[in-house]
Amino acid sequence: LPEDQADKLLLASWGLPKAVLERYHSLGVVQMFEWQAECLMLGQVLEGKNLVYSAPTSAGKTLVAELLILKRVLETRKKALLILPFVSVAKEKKCYLQ
Repeated sequence: LPEDQADKLLLASWGLPKAVLERYHSLGVVQMFEWQAECLMLGQVLEGKNLVYSAPTSAGKTLVAELLILKRVLETRKKALLILPFVSVAKEKKCYLQ
């Protein structure tokens, strides 16, 4: 990331409500990796355009999806559908996102 956009690594710079930020912080998530911020800044992704990205297991792909969903739901007041590959992951995310 360019130096003038380094603040984009911080979750607090993405306009999320305080309660959401506190929840992420309680789990130790305060900032993103560069590639995650770059995904969120690509084209018109934040306006609802498509994004296809690939990363190894446990690299942080879910955080990108969560942030995109949260921002979109909060800004448009519409519902979102999050499809997860395993029941265990779905249960974990249900508790986490509540």
